[in-house]
Amino acid sequence: MLAFIEKVQNGYTATYERHIKHSVEDVWAYLTDNDKLPKWFSELRVDELREGGVIKFDMGDGTFEEMTILELQMNSILEYTWGEDIIRFELSEESGGCLLVLIEKIHTITDHTPKDLAGWHVCLDVIAALLNGKTFDRKDEWKKWYEKYIDAVKEVKQ
Repeated sequence: MLAFIEKVQNGYTATYERHIKHSVEDVWAYLTDNDKLPKWFSELRVDELREGGVIKFDMGDGTFEEMTILELQMNSILEYTWGEDIIRFELSEESGGCLLVLIEKIHTITDHTPKDLAGWHVCLDVIAALLNGKTFDRKDEWKKWYEKYIDAVKEVKQ
């Protein structure tokens, strides 16, 4: 399902929801465990899992972007900076598994925004697939969702 994108006072938000048939703890591990993170987002690494701690993004050229953890509640909330934006994961138990919500707080919509939105969309689908023991063709899925997010971004900007 496409993220819900809306204009808010200080920019935009994109909210993704995934109902995953696995425990909060299992999903949390994919968000925070350096052994599991590369399976769905190879550039990320948690240096210090605490409020004020650091998540690093490998730029692929020997440099790293440091992102600050703004809020952390174990097995529940992980929020960190993402350039000028903020990424927030929320996990809650529900019957048969958990609800994973990702909220991206977007400062400014750019030409790159649909790419990022499609990327997060596919990343969440990859997490669910991995938990279910399945593989996932990211490239084809990303292309499909990228086209949809181009339209969604145009619509919210009008």
